[in-house]
Amino acid sequence: MSGWPGKYVIGLTGNIATGKSVVRKMLEHLGAYGIDADALSHQVIMKGSPGYQPVVETFGKWVLAADSEIDRSRLGRIVFADVQALKQLEGIIHPHVRLAINALVSHTPRPVVVVEAIKLLESGLAILCSSIWTVISSREIQITRLVTKRGLSEAEAILRVDAQPSQELKLKSAQVVISNDGPYEETWKQVYAAWQETFPAETKTQRSLEASISDLVVQRARPGEAEQIADLINRLDSAKSRLDYEQVMEAFGDKAFLLLRKSGLLCGIIGWQVENLVMKIDDVHIDENLPAENALSLLFKEAEDASQELQCEISLLFLPLKYQGREELFRSLGYSSRPIQSLGVRAWEEAARESSSGEGLVLYKQLRKDRVLKPV
Repeated sequence: MSGWPGKYVIGLTGNIATGKSVVRKMLEHLGAYGIDADALSHQVIMKGSPGYQPVVETFGKWVLAADSEIDRSRLGRIVFADVQALKQLEGIIHPHVRLAINALVSHTPRPVVVVEAIKLLESGLAILCSSIWTVISSREIQITRLVTKRGLSEAEAILRVDAQPSQELKLKSAQVVISNDGPYEETWKQVYAAWQETFPAETKTQRSLEASISDLVVQRARPGEAEQIADLINRLDSAKSRLDYEQVMEAFGDKAFLLLRKSGLLCGIIGWQVENLVMKIDDVHIDENLPAENALSLLFKEAEDASQELQCEISLLFLPLKYQGREELFRSLGYSSRPIQSLGVRAWEEAARESSSGEGLVLYKQLRKDRVLKPV
């Protein structure tokens, strides 16, 4: 049972840089509806959101960047060095995050939900969950991930890791423990086994994602198809560095793939991910011998239909360089070009900035007029 009737809610926790988001993505591949509570906490303190002014009043204008938004790295330097300051910040953020999570869980049609939260136990969210899953990693790997993936200095990384409570409390509360020190494939095996044990009977957790036009068929990719995906991308995009099996397996920790087959043969793919109501498409590879409009229409429709089931408000397409000059193809699918700063919703603009490489165009398509989350 959970705090939401008719929902099985997995509370996913673990200390910083243990790989919680990777495990959440794996659960999403298996059909769960994923919520990143930590990302919601960032929205809570954006300008215009209810947590903004209390944070400024509590910690001072020093935490503001030039654009008057809260500089999270500055704020982090304060709270990760002072336990009392961290508690003050959490007291501001947690109530608003809880309201946002309640709205998302209540609206999703999926019966299985995974809520990722580093403070799952401390915030009181745990008592609303059906089961607790804890992700663990060694201190050395946590520090390495913070340095290599988040750009922190080693001193900053050590400060953040050591500011965390011991993993023991999270382990004692867990029904499932996932060790994430090894390669992606080992973590996937643990997650899949735990999923099968939790849902031994077949559970309808997501819509059947398969559609066709003529002899073109779209299907959702599984990690077991990583080698085929690598081979296809290497064949269709010789300008890129060659991908191998391990790199594609790692990519499954960030995104989902849709495969396009013609008469059973793999001939196209798009990679996409959903984070807090924003869909991002950043991989588009279509065999030149295919009718591009049909192929793209089929792939994009399936991605958009699936993302709307995940309550997405907007789709952002990071157009690969090889498709620049062919924007009309994507305009026919409803995508248009606009400066990021004109999107009109702070969360959408931030998502676009975080993912944009600066090399290609960003096209957008609004998927719904009503917003699932009003400014939180």
